[in-house]
Amino acid sequence: MYDAPNAAEPQPLWRPDPGRVAEARLTRFHAFAAGRHGAPAPLPADPAGDYAALHHWSVTELGAFWQAVAEWFDVRFATPYSSVLTDPALPGARWFTGATLNYAEHALRAGEPGSPRAQEPALLRVDEEHRPEAVTWSALRARVGSLAAALRDMGVRPGDRVSGYLPNVPEAVVALLASAAVGAVWTSCAPDFGARSVLDRFQQVEPVVLFAADGYRYAGRAHDRTGAVAELRAGLPSLRAVVHVPLLGTAAPRGALEWDALTAPGAEPEFTHVPFGHPLWVLYSSGTTGLPKAIVQSQGGILLEHLKQLGLHCDLGPGDRMFWYTSTGWMMWNFLVSALLTGATAVLYDGSPGHPDTAAQWRVAERSRATLFGTSAAYVMACAKADVHPGRDFDLSATRCVATTGSPLPPDGFRWLHEEAGAGLWIASVSGGTDVCSCFAGAVPTLPVWTGELQAPCLGTDLRAFGPDGRSLVDEVGELVVTTPMPSMPVGFWNDPDGSRYRESYFSMFPGVWRHGDWTTVTSRGTVVIHGRSDSTLNRQGVRMGSADIYEVVERLPEIAESLVIGVEEPGGGYWMPLFVRLAGDAVLDEALRERVRRTIREALSPRHVPDDIVEVPGVPHTLTGKRLEVPVKRLFQGVPLERAANTGSVDDPDLLRHFERMAHERATVSDDDYSG
Repeated sequence: MYDAPNAAEPQPLWRPDPGRVAEARLTRFHAFAAGRHGAPAPLPADPAGDYAALHHWSVTELGAFWQAVAEWFDVRFATPYSSVLTDPALPGARWFTGATLNYAEHALRAGEPGSPRAQEPALLRVDEEHRPEAVTWSALRARVGSLAAALRDMGVRPGDRVSGYLPNVPEAVVALLASAAVGAVWTSCAPDFGARSVLDRFQQVEPVVLFAADGYRYAGRAHDRTGAVAELRAGLPSLRAVVHVPLLGTAAPRGALEWDALTAPGAEPEFTHVPFGHPLWVLYSSGTTGLPKAIVQSQGGILLEHLKQLGLHCDLGPGDRMFWYTSTGWMMWNFLVSALLTGATAVLYDGSPGHPDTAAQWRVAERSRATLFGTSAAYVMACAKADVHPGRDFDLSATRCVATTGSPLPPDGFRWLHEEAGAGLWIASVSGGTDVCSCFAGAVPTLPVWTGELQAPCLGTDLRAFGPDGRSLVDEVGELVVTTPMPSMPVGFWNDPDGSRYRESYFSMFPGVWRHGDWTTVTSRGTVVIHGRSDSTLNRQGVRMGSADIYEVVERLPEIAESLVIGVEEPGGGYWMPLFVRLAGDAVLDEALRERVRRTIREALSPRHVPDDIVEVPGVPHTLTGKRLEVPVKRLFQGVPLERAANTGSVDDPDLLRHFERMAHERATVSDDDYSG
């Protein structure tokens, strides 16, 4: 429901109706935790105070909270734990000491023999023809069982690494779960990654098995990857076996095993029970300025964190369907697979986000009957600019929630979703990181949605905004920190035996406190605003502003398709702040448009943050997971050579970085007054 604006008092964009609040799994969990584990008694008449009290308990009584989560979701410990949190110190907190379990066992519970849901869909595969194809729980379980047995026959043992060069298809899910079933450590890259970029990742962990697709389909075309697979085989001497996944129908290369031969027989899976902290998978940082960090997360930590995040915050359970546009090279794919933990169906879309038109993702949500549709903030804004009308043109009656991540959803994005996708839709802007494979703040099904704001910090996450002195700030911009441990925080980085790189990455600024690298505001009403990365903060005359705030106002202008802003500290104390813009359609960057951009920033944000130059560029470079490359571009203009400023193998279009390199060189040879891009 929508609260009409009141001039005297700001109103939320949306509130859940009382029935929705009463039925939310979070509401039922709160009653359970209060009755069994000492959580504060629920306050049904005050949802905001109710959640705030539950959240405070969850971060001050960590042991009781996470024990409640484990019991609520019936986590199966093959060996019981002796204590929930033995050592709460950061880094290095020790969770569920003595326990053994298996992630895959929990992901496949709905397919157990005799389960009434065994013939319901566990996975829905969708390609660019947008026709969902189901894989039932029983079929998924049988394929995982067969493949896990095959991995054991290959000699794969707990702790061995198993890699996937696969798109977002059921075969990738089967391979991940089979690896987890045997206690192996999964790692994956999408096949649009070039061989060099994949080797930068996989060579660090030395996989013994590679699952490799012969290609993929994107934007209506087939993309052959057999050459890249050959490079991977040559560059990974640790491999004992390669499994050919013929998505384009090609024959297996010499020495490779056939996917169907390993999975078609079917078998009841056998699960190796491993310690709670045993590695589940390795994820990678973007690696834009060096080798990607190989981030290791644990079977138990991910299991507990994802049950909490998906089952309570996203309100998913049996009968729900989760569609999130992602690739296997992004943590959101791992998060999507974990929908299975709640008994929900995972919708796997393999294709372009905009084929055959910008509305493609809405069409997938409609045809898959997704109850939760997750996408990027950039996609929402692209739909707004392309005049897409999802609520008018698609049947979204099954969809309860539209969630966004990847970058902050600007206020205009909230308003557009509310007006064009449906006033009854719950809009959940969420923020977290690959580093924890989860969210720090975002979706809360019992709370209102305020325009431009994340609903609240997540349970079990003591999120704060810190000033430079380590003091908590309210209604002020500060560093996003987490002051208490989360189970999905990395157990470490691969090949970082003394933990020094891990500590340097998160704990060097505030010892004992996780510093994530985002600018955030925690508001006095308990909501959260993300302003962008703190390492690309704009600091004019001591006044800081996040780049996301600039993008939000500039990209409202119909002439601006995308933008990138940097602040460059110069010798002698100077500071140069250019704004680079990619124009939309036939727009021309004349003085009139430049003045509109300046006026927009001056009036909506701050006169201090009007850019020194506004420069047209052919495009904005991104990481392979879609984040703008602010820091590498800044380093180019500080005189750092391209080969040191960025890892071009981790960039979507290296030619765009070369364009910025040429501009940086030109600027270095002329005066600032003469520079015009």
